[in-house]
Amino acid sequence: MSAGWLRACALVMIGLFSVSALAKDKQPTAIVIGGGLAGLTAAYELQNKGWGVTLLEARPDLGGRSGMATSEWIGNEKTQPVLNKYVSTFKLSTTPAPEFVRTPSYLIDGTYFTAADLATKQPATAEALKRYETTQDELARSIEDPQNPAATNALHALDQITVSNWLDRLQLPATARQLVNQQIRTHYDEPSRLSLLYFAQQNRVYRGISDRDLRASRLVGGSPVLAQAFVKQLKTIKTNSPVSAISQDKDGVTVKVGSVGYQADYVVLAVPLRALNKIQLTPALDAQHQAAIKGTNYGWRDQIMLKFKNPVWDSKARMSGEIYSNTGLGMMWIEPALKGGANVVINLSGDNARVMQAFGDKQMVDQVLIRLHAFYPQARGAFTGYEIRRYSTDPSTGGAYLAFGPGQISKFWRLWEKPLQRVAFAGEHTDTLYPGTLEGALRTGQRAASQVQDLAAGKSFEPAKVVPAATAAAAGAVAAKKGNFFTNLFGGSDDEKKPEPVKAPEPVAPPAPTPAPAPTPAPAPVEAPKPVAPVKAEPAKKTPTKASTKKPAAKAAVKKPTVKAPVKKVDPAKTPAAKPVTGTETKAQ
Repeated sequence: MSAGWLRACALVMIGLFSVSALAKDKQPTAIVIGGGLAGLTAAYELQNKGWGVTLLEARPDLGGRSGMATSEWIGNEKTQPVLNKYVSTFKLSTTPAPEFVRTPSYLIDGTYFTAADLATKQPATAEALKRYETTQDELARSIEDPQNPAATNALHALDQITVSNWLDRLQLPATARQLVNQQIRTHYDEPSRLSLLYFAQQNRVYRGISDRDLRASRLVGGSPVLAQAFVKQLKTIKTNSPVSAISQDKDGVTVKVGSVGYQADYVVLAVPLRALNKIQLTPALDAQHQAAIKGTNYGWRDQIMLKFKNPVWDSKARMSGEIYSNTGLGMMWIEPALKGGANVVINLSGDNARVMQAFGDKQMVDQVLIRLHAFYPQARGAFTGYEIRRYSTDPSTGGAYLAFGPGQISKFWRLWEKPLQRVAFAGEHTDTLYPGTLEGALRTGQRAASQVQDLAAGKSFEPAKVVPAATAAAAGAVAAKKGNFFTNLFGGSDDEKKPEPVKAPEPVAPPAPTPAPAPTPAPAPVEAPKPVAPVKAEPAKKTPTKASTKKPAAKAAVKKPTVKAPVKKVDPAKTPAAKPVTGTETKAQ
């Protein structure tokens, strides 16, 4: 009896040890939803760590908001460390940027100006732009920690003001204001829709970064070649697979695509907020997350590539990195075509992009050609075709990239940075330093992959919390006096201990505890040329200029830019990574 009993106990113990061993050896699994650069990065990193990964993409192709340029400006390792790491890993081709393209130039009433030209031929405009950049730098200096921009009451107040309100106070001459508006809407969104705190925070990230660093080389083939390099490494990819529901429980996650269910241990959600709104989550997201999905502002940007059999423009502009126009042509850059000829890539952004949504693709191209032809009469004869991407009306993106509107940092800052149970979030909109850029998209893919591994190891994450504005009056007073920026902005003297209430036009009241969706005001064309509304910038958010702005590229391409996701933790205050460009900086997902 006792021998039989001992044998039975031994068998039970062997069985238990076997189950335990199998559990340890079981391959962890993850489903990555979204085939943009953020999702591709997360899938690649998890697969390299031995995970079983299935990537689901709603569209027939991969790459998300990657730009359409045949080559894109990228920064060096100092400014875009993660992007450069993958370029090196996948052995992608780059070409050095010519020295003369590393600073922006201008197209004013059809005449091309370098920065040097502007200083000698239009000194009033050049002086006004310099004054804008100086004030912009003061604004950036007011942010000590770009990870916590609303650290004081004074800084918190900036979130209630639009960039347009701030620009009004500068009283720039008409041409300078048009060029500044174009820069801002190219890298973010319309100034009237943009939080001044977000603008200040992004300028703080790029403060001290030179244009030379931001446009160091061109990625041959553009951001799509980077996306394809990831795709070649992944084992399981399913396109045309729109996800309708995600259900979580203590044992795992079930993802529904039509009538098909996919099961895994964890999920990485790497889709834009507008696409996330179409996915039913169980358990449901809380009210704050739902409000962020519906209310967070996205920059509007569409991209057109005009193809010509030969250049018809000023030869000096042929290889320029960024050209800003005051006549509704948006941000442009010119590049050689891979098979001969030349291309002009034009970004339509902000309200200028919004008003163009009433046009079909061919009508939109015709409006751009009308303006271009007025400056270069040979344009129509040399024109051979076009490509167009309308990110703003794409139902899966609903815009180009994140661009916080007034009051939205106070409500939604860093909300998507931490996992919720078994779901981690990725995408340019989840990066605090380089949203709207390739760098930001890649960083978030790495971060989400790392978080999923931490979850599997038993680490728990506290629910993401919005950083409240500091209540310390002393801190607000110190910030208010710093560099006289706040006293100039809010009014008053240097002796004031505390900033006065914001006197900007139509101030926005501080946000309520429970955020509510912020409806987008009806578009109103800004500085639109006579024939039709102006034209704008590309989805891959552009590389910001030194004292100017950025996403950022490739928003995207892709929010460009060149196009504003390193795994290496870079001290944001010391080594800002440059935003990827869409033409110059690629905005990406």
